[in-house]
Amino acid sequence: MPAPLRLVFAGTPEFALPSLQACLASGAQVLAVYTQPDRPAGRGRQLLASPVKQAALAAGIAVEQPETLRDAAARARLADHAPDLIVVVAYGLILPKAVLALPRLGCWNVHASLLPRWRGAAPIQRALLAGDTETGVDLMQMEAGLDTGPVLLEARTPIHAEDTAGSLHDRLATLGADLLADALARVQRGETLIARPQRGEGVEYAHKLDKAEALLDWNLPAAALARKVRAFDPWPVAETRIEGERVRVWAARALEQLSNAVPGSILACSAEGIDIATGEGVLRILELQRDGGRRIRARDWLNARRERGRT
Repeated sequence: MPAPLRLVFAGTPEFALPSLQACLASGAQVLAVYTQPDRPAGRGRQLLASPVKQAALAAGIAVEQPETLRDAAARARLADHAPDLIVVVAYGLILPKAVLALPRLGCWNVHASLLPRWRGAAPIQRALLAGDTETGVDLMQMEAGLDTGPVLLEARTPIHAEDTAGSLHDRLATLGADLLADALARVQRGETLIARPQRGEGVEYAHKLDKAEALLDWNLPAAALARKVRAFDPWPVAETRIEGERVRVWAARALEQLSNAVPGSILACSAEGIDIATGEGVLRILELQRDGGRRIRARDWLNARRERGRT
């Protein structure tokens, strides 16, 4: 019997968890899990282990948390594991050339877009913001450039009208894990995966989300604002001011309705929602959240407004 594939897994957030589980279930020997150092979180700013670290420890896998892999000692420690393959899923640290060249099978990356569309940190949100109708996951052979490596396997999925960044995140995480499981099984059967170079055209860079982007600009078309609400759910959540009060907008829909009103003007409030004029069309807010409050339907906001004497 051939020796089992020896691999190191590198990942940090929840998106990487299904892929980690795929590695553990593959029959390969998971030598170690690399994840980012614990970070302060919550009101108490206590150090919090990443989701991947928590899962690795629960599975009894050794965890490594270097601040950087550019350090010679960190690279030597990784080399000591002698992996055949390094699997990278939303790790968050750059792998220098010396690390990329370390395993005999190189380094694979599970990336949440159809490359070269949306290279970079926030491909899911940028796809929603741009109004893409399809996305997917690529299993990429990593090289020195940012998400420039050739593609080994690809899986596609439509972007539905009701999809949020949260729902798409979960679907792509599962799709990526399935793709990775297939690749690991094929390699362990002795198959050689053929890497397909990326196209030279159609390259977009998915910049990391900035919380300042969450503010709704009512001069934009209603359709663009509705996409922003979906793309920023669950973080950082779109926000605006209604009657001078800051609110977070969790769900909204662009209406097929024209308006000549000043963008940002409230046109109607009903149990159906809060209709607001935009630079092109009308946006209906369906769910919102006051500062310190919980997420509520627009009808509940309207009822509270009436209780305050505003009709």
